[in-house]
Amino acid sequence: MLLGAHESTSGGLHEAFTRALADGAEAVQIFTKSSRMWRAKEITSEDARVFRARNAETALPCAVHASYLVNLGSPPGDLREKSIAAFTDELARADLLGIPSLVVHPGANADSKQGLGNVAEALDRVFAAHKGRCRVLLETAAGQGSCLGSRFEELRTIRDLCRSPERVAVCVDTCHVFAAGYDIATERGLASTLERFDEVLGIESIHAFHLNDSVKPLGSRVDRHEHVCKGEIGPVAFRQLVNDERFRDVPGFLEIPPEGNRACLLRLRKLRQKGGTRAARRVARGRAAQ
Repeated sequence: MLLGAHESTSGGLHEAFTRALADGAEAVQIFTKSSRMWRAKEITSEDARVFRARNAETALPCAVHASYLVNLGSPPGDLREKSIAAFTDELARADLLGIPSLVVHPGANADSKQGLGNVAEALDRVFAAHKGRCRVLLETAAGQGSCLGSRFEELRTIRDLCRSPERVAVCVDTCHVFAAGYDIATERGLASTLERFDEVLGIESIHAFHLNDSVKPLGSRVDRHEHVCKGEIGPVAFRQLVNDERFRDVPGFLEIPPEGNRACLLRLRKLRQKGGTRAARRVARGRAAQ
């Protein structure tokens, strides 16, 4: 797995690459605007040129995370219209910067059936308004309140209802799936979870991971991130994931306070080094059995 982190863009969007390299990252996730404000500062042609040049220079795969305010599952009304407009703008900004993936929380709705349909309909409107190349990654949810997307089947429903399913993939957040009740803390539990994901959505639809441990226990439905290997999930899942051959070219991003990025990335690299040989043998055995 390509090990990365969410980095600050203070001083300019391109500065995220400098911070990522300093942390020892192999990939970087950013916000292109404030995560908690509707309005967005314009990305000028010069901003985009500098960003693209720095991206090419560092060769770090990059993804964008959408604003937390966006709720594509909301019912008709002002919030829904603002969410669709803001998300369309986020997609256009990602394309302007040459970034291939935009991660978004599916949203929330007390009526989950209606909410899932609303997300798909919102994506249809967004894709109709912007014909770019950036792919939307629906992020797995922890299941808090009326949040959508805590079950793999819900993400499948959104994709199936969408008119452009080829533009929709998934970002798996380890903290969120654990909080949602998928027991990935053990080797057997992780294997079972990935097998279920493959049955429902196809393992190839995972285009990114958020590598977060969990402060809260299994099935808590509470989204509280912890440094990798230091929370309720522990090291087993992270060792398995970073050494899984299926995710060799998939980025995995930390989402913790940035001062912890360097230490956590070092921890993950050590797990990748120590677990690589064992994981390779396991994959070889599986192929032989087939």
